[in-house]
Amino acid sequence: MIERIYILENVDPVLFYGVNNVNIQLIKTLFPKLRIVARGNIMKVIGDEEESEIFLKKIREIEKYCEEFNTLNEEVILDILKGKAPTVVKQENLIIHGMNGKPIVARTENQQLLVKSFDENDLVFAIGPAGSGKTFVAIALAVRALKNKEVRKIILSRPAVEAGEKLGFLPGEMKDKLDPYLQPLYDALQDMIPAVKLKEYMETNVIQIAPLAFMRGRTLNDAVIILDEAQNTTTHQIKMFLTRLGMGAKMIVTGDITQIDLPPTTTSGLIQAMDILKGVTGIGRTEFTKKDIVRHKLVQRIVNAYDKFDERRKKETREKRNNTTETNQK
Repeated sequence: MIERIYILENVDPVLFYGVNNVNIQLIKTLFPKLRIVARGNIMKVIGDEEESEIFLKKIREIEKYCEEFNTLNEEVILDILKGKAPTVVKQENLIIHGMNGKPIVARTENQQLLVKSFDENDLVFAIGPAGSGKTFVAIALAVRALKNKEVRKIILSRPAVEAGEKLGFLPGEMKDKLDPYLQPLYDALQDMIPAVKLKEYMETNVIQIAPLAFMRGRTLNDAVIILDEAQNTTTHQIKMFLTRLGMGAKMIVTGDITQIDLPPTTTSGLIQAMDILKGVTGIGRTEFTKKDIVRHKLVQRIVNAYDKFDERRKKETREKRNNTTETNQK
C-alpha cells in the first residue's frame, strides 16, 4: 500500500469535481481498490502501486481535457477511463472554450483577420465601433496564449478618462475609483476563466489589470499586453505604452475613434500612432466596421442612427459656414 498526492494545477476544482461532487464520485466508483480523498485542489490516493499509477495517468488526461474545454461530465470521464477519445464537435474559427465549454469563435471576417494578424505580428491595432468584439477577441487571444504557455502573464490596461462623470466623486480609495473603468475587462475574463482560477491568477499577478498611468517605467516580457479604449490616450501616453513591449511579448491596442472622450483641444494618441506607424514591419492593423457588431441587433441600428445624425450636423455646419462667407463677401 502506498500513498500518492496529485495536485490539480490548471483547473477549477469545483468544475473538475462536478456539481455535488458527481464527477469525483464516479471516478471513485471506477477505482474501487483505491481510497481516494479529494479536498480543494489536492487529491490523495492510497492503494496498490500499479493501480495508483493507472489512476494518476487517467487523472492527468481528465484534467487536460477539463483545462482545454472548460467543462467536464460523466460521459467524458468514462470515455477517458476506457481509453477512448472523447467526442469533440469541431468548431470553425475557434479561439478557446469559455465557461461551461462554450466555444469562443471569431464570428466575423474582421474578427478572423484580427486572429490572423495577432499570429503574424507582435503589435496589432484593432479599431472599430462599439460592439464589434475587438476587445473580447483580443482578451480571448491573450487567454489562449496563456493556456498554451506561449506567455507567462496577461496585462490589461485602460486610460482612466472620464466620459461625462467625475472620477473624484466616486466612492472609495483609488482602486475602487478605477474599477468601474476596468469592469469590461473583468467581464470578458469571467466568460473565459473559472472564478477560482481567475482569482488565483489575479492574486499571483499572472493576470494584471492596471490603469495606463501605472505602466511607466516597466518592461513587459513574456506577456500579452492589451490596451483597451486607446482612443482616449494622449500622444505621450500611447508612445509610453507602446515602448513597454519586451522580449517574448505581444501587444494588442483596441479603440473606437468615433468615441473620443478627451478634451476637444487634445489629440488622440491612437489616431496619431496609427498614422506614424503605418507600414512599419511587425505591426498589424484590423479595422472593424458596423457589419462586425455582434451585440444586440439594436446596437447596429443605434450606431447607424448616430452616424446619420453626425453627417446631418456636419452638413448643416458647412452650409452655415458657406452662408456666412457669402454674406461677408456681399
